[in-house]
Amino acid sequence: MSDNGRKQIAFEHRNEQLEDRFGRVARKFRISVTDRCNFRCNFCMPIKPVWLPKSEILTYEEIVRIARILAKMGVTKIRLSGGEPLMRRDIDKLISMLRQIPDIKTIAVTTNGFYLTEMARRLKEAGLDSVTISLHSLKPERFDEIVGKQGVFERVMEGLRVAQELGFDAIKINVVIVRGCNDDEILDFAELARKTGLTVRFIEYMPFDGRKFWQPELLVPGEEIVRTIETLYPLVPLLREQGSTAQIYRFADGIGGNIGIITSMTAPFCSDCDRIRMTADGKIIPCMFGKDEYDVKSLLRGGASDDEIASFIRHAFWNKFAGVETLLKENQIVTHVRPMYKLGG
Repeated sequence: MSDNGRKQIAFEHRNEQLEDRFGRVARKFRISVTDRCNFRCNFCMPIKPVWLPKSEILTYEEIVRIARILAKMGVTKIRLSGGEPLMRRDIDKLISMLRQIPDIKTIAVTTNGFYLTEMARRLKEAGLDSVTISLHSLKPERFDEIVGKQGVFERVMEGLRVAQELGFDAIKINVVIVRGCNDDEILDFAELARKTGLTVRFIEYMPFDGRKFWQPELLVPGEEIVRTIETLYPLVPLLREQGSTAQIYRFADGIGGNIGIITSMTAPFCSDCDRIRMTADGKIIPCMFGKDEYDVKSLLRGGASDDEIASFIRHAFWNKFAGVETLLKENQIVTHVRPMYKLGG
């Protein structure tokens, strides 16, 4: 295509909302800022991961440029992830830079909590609104085994306490439930929600593990998780927010926080998905279950204009995969696409 043709396409789509061929509109941008992680959770990381070279990782300026372009197309929420995002040097500076984008309403981070004790205050002062902590066991020895690192449970729990004291707008806990691993702790996590007032979100085990251990038998369906909790604590479903990945419940007796159930495998909410993702090395991922990815880094470093980059992203998002719902209707098996540490969740 000629330069004039590229500029014409860019002009025609300028400032329109970002929409795919199924009418889904992007409102949330999930950014993996690094593929590196100090944990080795077996349902995420391979035993010996091969890290991206530093030169391939997007700079903060490049990330912010993409965020500004997406904000002009209606994206209002940003979530930073990894790997472990707090391993990225001066991550608070990126948060501060993103905070300067007028149309961005909320900035969140998903973290394993290891660095929260010393970093939480800096993150909040930089403009971070929300923290989600991945916490897959409340048993110290089991936790260490899951994350492949000894003696870190109390450090993560201290990070959680510090985050609570600082008063972020929202603090959530994510727990991936795997049969035979931590499914005996479902009620323990429900108790945590009741005692702390936090939202605990149970996530179905998905085929994004770096070691490819995933198999259907290890998946604990969301319905089963709800039934288990209701053996002690009746739950009341709340109205689901448009585009949310979770069904939220409150405890019927009004005590404590909420319970979230993310049924990505058995009852996904693909029909109104409003997320677009970008990997640490600048690949646009329209759908976490889709195999397609689009290299925006080459445009960033090749002199492309904002309008040209916007048109490129628009093309990528237009081709977004219909979702897991389609596979389930056609009785197709969900297979491994890419490990979670590269995707960013």
